[in-house]
Amino acid sequence: MTGAVERENVTLSLPKEVLKAARHRAVDRGVSLSRFLADVLEETVVRDRAYRVAMQRSLERIREGLGYKLPDKIPWTRDALHER
Repeated sequence: MTGAVERENVTLSLPKEVLKAARHRAVDRGVSLSRFLADVLEETVVRDRAYRVAMQRSLERIREGLGYKLPDKIPWTRDALHER
């Protein structure tokens, strides 16, 4: 989500300790608190979107199967497979 995008201001209410820690993290990264929070939210949204795409792809593969075909009549029995 880079480039010139339309932005909108929001107001957040955070616990004081969370806000204090976030300010320190922003300083460590050399960015404003606003930029830090925007980056964290953007990373979360991008990661969530990628997860949903990967999950959908996995579900499609499960539905399609791997292309392995069993013969119409299975040539083995359970007992034969488990003989001792």
